[in-house]
Amino acid sequence: MPATPALRRTLAVLAALPLLALAACGYGSQAKENTEQAIAGAPKVDGLDSVKIGYFGNLTHATALVGRHEGLFQKELGGTTAKYSTFNAGPSEIEALNSGSVDIGWIGPSPAINGYLKSGGKNLRIVSGSASGGVKLVVNPEKIKSLKDVKGKKIATPQLGNTQDVAFLNWIAEQGWKVDAESGQGDVSVVRSDNKITPDAYKSDSIDGAWVPEPTASKLVAEGGKVLLDEADLWPDKKFVITNVIVSQSFLKEHPKAVEAVLRASVKTNEWIGANPDKAKAAANAQLKADTGKPLPADVLDPAWQSIQVTDDPLATTLTTEAGHAVEAGLLQKPDLTGIYDLAPLNKVLKAEGEREVDDAGLGVQ
Repeated sequence: MPATPALRRTLAVLAALPLLALAACGYGSQAKENTEQAIAGAPKVDGLDSVKIGYFGNLTHATALVGRHEGLFQKELGGTTAKYSTFNAGPSEIEALNSGSVDIGWIGPSPAINGYLKSGGKNLRIVSGSASGGVKLVVNPEKIKSLKDVKGKKIATPQLGNTQDVAFLNWIAEQGWKVDAESGQGDVSVVRSDNKITPDAYKSDSIDGAWVPEPTASKLVAEGGKVLLDEADLWPDKKFVITNVIVSQSFLKEHPKAVEAVLRASVKTNEWIGANPDKAKAAANAQLKADTGKPLPADVLDPAWQSIQVTDDPLATTLTTEAGHAVEAGLLQKPDLTGIYDLAPLNKVLKAEGEREVDDAGLGVQ
């Protein structure tokens, strides 16, 4: 049966759904691989020689950055080697998960949704949350002094259909303004711009502001921009998902103890970050330097770090809301996300650690 125009558009947007948190480094498709040393004499988890972990070189992946730098993942994996791959874009991490090059990884909600839907719900599960927040509307204070001044201005988002783009389109609609979602034209000009070039676009006066994740937001502030709105202020309890932990369904089925070990390390890392915020910030930046060759300067690192909250909770209701915003913007047909979560391994870990269990908002494995 030939695809309808609406279906073709939906598939095109799904294929293009970009991906969150691309700001700290470039946008290539190649992963950088590194291997830790297994703990001598320790038993192997599930009999595995290695577990392959993926993440972005970005502060919104703080759990992975800090957990790796402090050796917490390797500690939980014992005699099983932790192998790491760092990515610059979501599609390449999803491809790596599909091919078996990555077993478990940190990734944003848009690529997680995209990967799940494109595979018909067969390739991945979200098994934990990781971070909330870290998205801001930063503007040129000489041109935009209040929220109503955004009308008629040029505002950048990372890419058509990505989480920040959808959030901005939804905010525009709530102001009563009209914008064609696909072209970005209307009462506000939505300029799709890679996060890596957005600061230069701002400096050259090509844009008047940007709705972007950290650390791009703080980079714009360092260039003279002003935070006009923190997206967290638009959400209940000021929390919304920015990073999840995903796992290959086949790996989860075949090696549940290994998944539990990584999740246990994630939970312990988040606890350590909460207890040692300054040390954790330094550890994250040190790992960023190791991964990308360049640490973040203090005037970018400090405010960016402050705006990101690590969390074990995947904040599942906010994932549903984000998908709903994409539907309302006309960028996505209503998706069936039932089964995207399997939080049983995480809740087992949380219970053992004496922590509160988390909820999948009815989107768990049936």
